Amino acid sequence: MSGVEGRVILGLDPGTASTGFGVISVVGNRFRVMEYGVVETAAGLALERRLEQIYSDVGEVLKRHRPVATAIEALFFNANARTALAVGQARGVTLLACSQVGCQVYEYTPQQVKQAVVGYGKADKKQVMEMVRVLLGMAETPRPDHAADALGVAICHANSSGVLERIARSQAATAERRRPR
Repeated sequence: MSGVEGRVILGLDPGTASTGFGVISVVGNRFRVMEYGVVETAAGLALERRLEQIYSDVGEVLKRHRPVATAIEALFFNANARTALAVGQARGVTLLACSQVGCQVYEYTPQQVKQAVVGYGKADKKQVMEMVRVLLGMAETPRPDHAADALGVAICHANSSGVLERIARSQAATAERRRPR
């Protein structure tokens, strides 16, 4: 890619035990992986220490790459309220880290991510992981799963951001026209 970095997007897949992150660079319609991995916290660690570690480590990723946007999967409520609450807490500290560095955050449902990455909103996890590998030109499927999911969310935003930016510009122009003079 001739050394051009392009737009940098951070994808996040928050969880208390493991928060996946994936950073991609976008130039035109080409994607390049910059870094991916997980923030893992020890099971025996007090919740507030786990959240502190997630916040700190995500903050370091933000400082290293200075993304123009962060994409995060919308919180999915399942039958286990305790799990949903823990994911919500991890999600909250990642949102705080993004806010504190001025990084705009965008949310996508799992179906939107699958549609953007695979072209089918009900694709299975293996299909998504394989397309993430292909779209990023990686020799192997990114591991662990949370990191691959985070890369998928970043790709989703890259594919959707043009539309979102046009909508934002249109809304701003409409607001400007309606402003009293």
